[in-house]
Amino acid sequence: MLVVLIARDKPGALEIRKANRDAHLAYLKETGCVQQAGPVMEDGAMAGSIIVLDVPDMAAAEAWAAGDPYGKAGLFASVELSEWNRVIG
Repeated sequence: MLVVLIARDKPGALEIRKANRDAHLAYLKETGCVQQAGPVMEDGAMAGSIIVLDVPDMAAAEAWAAGDPYGKAGLFASVELSEWNRVIG
């Protein structure tokens, strides 16, 4: 199943994002379930994340989110996981 993760950074947390970016990108690659990923941009600066996961169920998506270095570092003010239906692409 496809699940979209939509996360918003805490205000003023850009340094947390930068400090954990390499670990986050490695996690995206090594877990093998990320279909698409990228930062949410506001005024030209990274301010959140959108990630599309291909996982067996919502519990797997929740476990993936719990293991994300960004989440572990306390970067996000909010994280939303929703089942997603690809229509184009």
